[in-house]
Amino acid sequence: MKYRYYCLSFALMLFALLAFKKPDKVKVYLIGDSTVCLYPVRQFPVCGWGMPFADYFDSRVAIDNRAKGGRSTRTFIAENRWQPIADSLKAGDYVIIQFGHNDEAKEPQYANRYTPVPDYKLNLFKFITETRAKGASPILVTPVSRHNFDQAGNARETHTEYTKAVFEVGTQTQTPVIDLDKQSRECYQKLGPLSSKLLFMELDSAEHPNYPHGRHDNTHFNEYGARLMAEIVLNDIKAKRLNLSNYIVKAKEEGAATH
Repeated sequence: MKYRYYCLSFALMLFALLAFKKPDKVKVYLIGDSTVCLYPVRQFPVCGWGMPFADYFDSRVAIDNRAKGGRSTRTFIAENRWQPIADSLKAGDYVIIQFGHNDEAKEPQYANRYTPVPDYKLNLFKFITETRAKGASPILVTPVSRHNFDQAGNARETHTEYTKAVFEVGTQTQTPVIDLDKQSRECYQKLGPLSSKLLFMELDSAEHPNYPHGRHDNTHFNEYGARLMAEIVLNDIKAKRLNLSNYIVKAKEEGAATH
């Protein structure tokens, strides 16, 4: 009799533990280059948009930023940065994909990164196919625009071929595309050639202790610029009504108590 009682008690405890087990968090992987990645404090104020992006989600989500500076789609795969992600994916997860800056680098010193457009598209297909094979959802992001204005004060398009390739892959695979290239350029245009520099790593000598000789950079953002780019991505996720938008922190209702 005691044996049956203990078995029943154990079964009830096990059921209770399983019933109250916290559900696994939805994992959102970010893969890309230096405009997305994490940076250590010693490099502050440079900031990838993936850093503030993580602040906008509720406790049901875990952001795993695997982007790495200097990587193209080709080197991200070749260095075995993609396979561990593909192996870890589970149903309900997301992979947000933004490459292009290094894929398009044709200068001799960047030959090890360069990826021709046809290969770039094949690599995007690989990310998408292997993400969906695990029941996870891919989201494509066009490469964020560099700070580049013509003499008339118009923001120049800097990723034409690779942005077009992202849209072609998105259409062929029915994958949502966030056009960060276009929307970031519109942001710069609204601010103008001078004020938009405030989004980037534009530092005079002795302006910041981490950069005693200054830095003039038309590609990488400071915290302010990275946050604006993250907000563009987040707002497009909501505008497209992607399921991921259900996990974005909602603003308090107007008039709600704040104490």
